[in-house]
Amino acid sequence: MDIAVTELMERFYGLLWVGEVIMSVLMTTLLAILVLGSMALLFGAILGFASVKFHVEGDPLAEQLDALLPQTQCGQCGHPGCRPYAEAIANGEAINHCPPGGESTIKALADLLDVEAIPLDEEHGTEAVRTIAYIREDECIGCTKCIQACPVDAILGAAKQMHTVIVDECTGCDLCVEPCPVDCIDMLPIEVTPASWHWQPPTDIIATSNHAHHAAPQGDVSHG
Repeated sequence: MDIAVTELMERFYGLLWVGEVIMSVLMTTLLAILVLGSMALLFGAILGFASVKFHVEGDPLAEQLDALLPQTQCGQCGHPGCRPYAEAIANGEAINHCPPGGESTIKALADLLDVEAIPLDEEHGTEAVRTIAYIREDECIGCTKCIQACPVDAILGAAKQMHTVIVDECTGCDLCVEPCPVDCIDMLPIEVTPASWHWQPPTDIIATSNHAHHAAPQGDVSHG
């Protein structure tokens, strides 16, 4: 009888010890969660305060200029992208350094800045028909160099796998052509379709007087 009671007591104390261990682990875990949660809230509050305190307003003029640029990110203007060129224009740089945008973009920039439109600076290139990249997939070796060169992530592919161009994302900057070691990338002109065609207003309109239509001499009318 005494032995049975002793065994029961040992089991009871053993269960108590296990319970204490479990509670200790739970309390430690809960304490760690509370500490980490408090730290996250503290750092979040600090970052939120810093973002408000040190917030830098963007240049609204540069944003408007950037919206008028073609977003090819080609670098022909001498800047690493359209946004840096827009900021440079806002700071006084010439508006005629963008060959992809051409004369229409120059005119739009001039209208926004209320300055005279000037011809495209051919030192940066000449205006040409808009093109998109096309990879001859059967010749592609999957080197990924074109993917690395593309500024707008318009090329899909993986190492040693065939690459392809996302037509709707390609800006026609042709930066992917030169790095290709097997020369399997062509720049093809975009076909004009009823959906993509845009009317271009005439620029060489000669004003005429309405009187010209009514100035035809009339014969003498004799009244008998």
